Amino acid sequence: MKTLALCGIWLSLIACHKPALDGSSNIVGPGPYNIRTLAFYNVENLFDTENDSLTDDDARTPEGEDHWTPERYQTKLQHLARVLSGIGREEAHRLPDLIGLCEIENRGVLLDLVGQEGLKGGDYGIVHYDSPDARGIDVALLYKKSSFTVVESQRRRLWLVDERNNGRTTRDQLVVHGYLDGEALYLSVNHWPSRSGGQLKSEPYRRQAAALQRSILDSVLQADPGARFVSLGDYNDDPTDLSLKFGLGTRPSTDSLPAHLLYNPMEALFTAGTGTLAYRDSWSLFDQILVNGNWFPHMGGYAFWKARVYHPDFLKTQDGPYTGYPFRTYAGGSYQGGYSDHFPVYAFLIRKAD
Repeated sequence: MKTLALCGIWLSLIACHKPALDGSSNIVGPGPYNIRTLAFYNVENLFDTENDSLTDDDARTPEGEDHWTPERYQTKLQHLARVLSGIGREEAHRLPDLIGLCEIENRGVLLDLVGQEGLKGGDYGIVHYDSPDARGIDVALLYKKSSFTVVESQRRRLWLVDERNNGRTTRDQLVVHGYLDGEALYLSVNHWPSRSGGQLKSEPYRRQAAALQRSILDSVLQADPGARFVSLGDYNDDPTDLSLKFGLGTRPSTDSLPAHLLYNPMEALFTAGTGTLAYRDSWSLFDQILVNGNWFPHMGGYAFWKARVYHPDFLKTQDGPYTGYPFRTYAGGSYQGGYSDHFPVYAFLIRKAD
């Protein structure tokens, strides 16, 4: 395990009981520390080029309207590997240890992704299940086998019901239990229903997604009251929206936070003007990493340090009316050759080095 002195940040890591305005939280005293990086990335339709007769993926084929060729697919894989390999490097000096992904088509594209030059050194394992999403897009978890061991995983089916009591399935919520350097950790990867049809019309669906995530955390705590839980994903709502604040139970502070509620470090970032996607000159922060109250106060082992949005210049559109927006693979139906319509997010867990 690599040990980092982190001399320049020691003075800023003295224990405190309130999170900073930049999404940081309480750490106990000066280092050195071991750092583990958690990341989440909506990769904007990572499809292979084959037509799947069971899903609506016709557009993402060479003959489809997107003209999704093997060359474009390989470019996408190389771009995503460049992004993921850079997340957290400035502090951790290593590849991320845990990576949640959404908008991936199948296990095959994940195998192609972890086989890219920039990610090969991570020796990543994959947790993935095919979901009943109509377009065939799923969530997944990549994990470095050297730092994380999977004990069990499951997919939790999300059944959406409209105002006429008609039901349909959508993307599952992934739950993984494992050990991070010997410490028990529970994670859930999410991609909640979109805002298609408008925010208010679609809001009940995200509340239903929040209820499922709420029940997942409750069941984890019932089995293990001391469980340290991380929820990460694209929630298609901002940190201040009702589905997160009241449906799931997120809070902007760690003060007196019970185990069944979640600290949302992204709320401070959002209120300060940071976002992960933009629309009509307005930024949203749909991509978030949340941790439950059992991370606070810190009682030894890994502690939550801080969360950030990863948005280096190469991930941004460089000119035109969308300057500064995420540099997309497609925009307005036209191939742009970029990365994704979202910026990724990441967080650090740290513990005292031996």
